[in-house]
Amino acid sequence: MKFVFVADFFAEDVAGGGELNNEEAIFLLREEFEVIKKKSALIDLSFLKKNKDSFFIVSGFLGMRPDVKQALINDHKYIIYEHDHKYLKSRNPAPYENFLAPKTEIVNFDLYKKSKAVLVQTSFHKQIMKKNLEIDNIISLGGNLWSVNDLENMRNLANKKKRQACSIMKSDIHHKNTADALKYCLAKKLPYTLVASKNYQEFIEALSDNDTLVFFPKTPETLSRVVVEARMMGMKVITNNLVGATREEWFELKGSSLVDVMTRKRETIVEAIKKVFLNE
Repeated sequence: MKFVFVADFFAEDVAGGGELNNEEAIFLLREEFEVIKKKSALIDLSFLKKNKDSFFIVSGFLGMRPDVKQALINDHKYIIYEHDHKYLKSRNPAPYENFLAPKTEIVNFDLYKKSKAVLVQTSFHKQIMKKNLEIDNIISLGGNLWSVNDLENMRNLANKKKRQACSIMKSDIHHKNTADALKYCLAKKLPYTLVASKNYQEFIEALSDNDTLVFFPKTPETLSRVVVEARMMGMKVITNNLVGATREEWFELKGSSLVDVMTRKRETIVEAIKKVFLNE
């Protein structure tokens, strides 16, 4: 088996949650299979022809040309590994009642419908997507991927003595909504620290200095890695109803118990990917 992992960006380009997850998925798949990384904007018809017998894992396709997208749909075996809401023009279902967007806002419908499977982050993510696309090939993975080293680091940080204060993720991304987290802490007169996304390890270390994460996203977070990371480090979380992780059964866990759950996801998520293609 040979896989082509397609994304708009990889972790060496952008250290976002989706990219970090994908990097670990690629690492784990490479323990058994050949895996080629390819940016969506760099795929042409010639590349598809050369890789006719490969299995495509499509995590990002925003840079993909329409003719390439159609050829993928028509002639190749692929799954979509979805991290957000690319089936909507705005990529944000939050403004719509019950997260149900008008049909005029739906895009890329055939790409999702004709995929062998659409792998999503949580049951919350699946619920929103199924409501909008009305397709039956959606599989919830119920978690995300971290490296063994990162998981063990968070296990250790769970035992670190923490200040009775709030950590707020400092982000220029509008939908991460740093402003409302700040307003909350100021209104409640809670001490807080703004934690900037510098080096990942430094960010995690700084986040765990305090005992509480405050996070109020504006867009439905399909999982929210930072929320799961906070729980793995033994922190309380103050958030809204737009965080997919909070709907999962394991969310009540924290510290080592939750690290154990996410450690098992390293096996179950990769098995879910393999199962789709092996059940030919």
